[in-house]
Amino acid sequence: MVSRRRAALVGTLALTSVVSASMTSVATAAPARTASPLCQVADLLPTGSSAGLGYRCAEAGELLDLPIGEVRATQPSLGYDEVYYKLGRYTLGKDEINKKFDDWCEANGQEEAASALPDARLDNPSSFTCTVPVGQETPDTIAPMKTVVIGPGGVPYLTDGHHTLTSFYETADGGPNLHLRLRVVANLSDLSTADFWARMKAEKWVWNYDVDGNEVPVEQLPSGVGLAKFQNDKYRSLTYFARDIGFTPGTIPFQEFYWGAWVRDSGAVDISGWDSNNLTSYLSTVEAVSRAQVAAPKDAVIDSGRTAAELGALNAWNDGKAAGKGEFGKLSAPYSDDKPGKLAYALQYKMGLPR
Repeated sequence: MVSRRRAALVGTLALTSVVSASMTSVATAAPARTASPLCQVADLLPTGSSAGLGYRCAEAGELLDLPIGEVRATQPSLGYDEVYYKLGRYTLGKDEINKKFDDWCEANGQEEAASALPDARLDNPSSFTCTVPVGQETPDTIAPMKTVVIGPGGVPYLTDGHHTLTSFYETADGGPNLHLRLRVVANLSDLSTADFWARMKAEKWVWNYDVDGNEVPVEQLPSGVGLAKFQNDKYRSLTYFARDIGFTPGTIPFQEFYWGAWVRDSGAVDISGWDSNNLTSYLSTVEAVSRAQVAAPKDAVIDSGRTAAELGALNAWNDGKAAGKGEFGKLSAPYSDDKPGKLAYALQYKMGLPR
């Protein structure tokens, strides 16, 4: 990472709410919709006159700059330990450049952080730079961006990125007014509320089940991001840490939730002895879950019609590497190491939380 940073072109971040045509052309998304008559009229109005439209004029494929406090959630829970890992990395990290700047740059379509001033802050984009300047994005740098669907009233609904945006929301230099670009997957603002949610469910762009698997009415989904707005789904935490050990994360929204529901409901793995505050216990439970993922037949339905193959189950545990190598080896590193593992950061951060 260090060598790539040194070789990268460094550009000052200057976010814009309207993306360049070249940027939109490389985005992978649903076909752009024809602007509604309302949006056509809005284009002719003086700047600021169309504030009541929300984001209903945003087109599919657009990289939309907005404060993260304005997005609505499409899931009722988070794997808190994933957020704790990120917050631990941001506040207790041992990285050359704070990982929060890498995460912001990646989520903004700009690959990773190139440099940061000693007093750099997320809410001051001029204090750090990304390796890919705005306007020079590629399909590869846009692919990891978080996504929204524009709903009735021009409201943006987050379909991927609840953990990342919540981490930014909870960070001291983040919060609801922190700006980030999100890729628009579709604009459904012309639909009625009922038709909007029917489409969201049909496209599997919503996960409206609680931590026990009970359906949550869509009107009861969280109004935004932030830990206090979500339930804590321990199964979702487990499957997050099994990434690239038992399965490969891909482009399917809510991928870890499908696997988490399988852990909870299938009986494929016994997690009754799991102590989520103990590194050794947590590691052994992640190992058990990830080995069960690999052992599942590829055509086995995991949840909601999704098969193990669709959900990225690996052919060999830890991608064929020994336990002390690969992703499991990285995950196992204690906080005392120069490069602690994700679990170590999560547990170290949790230790400092009020009891």
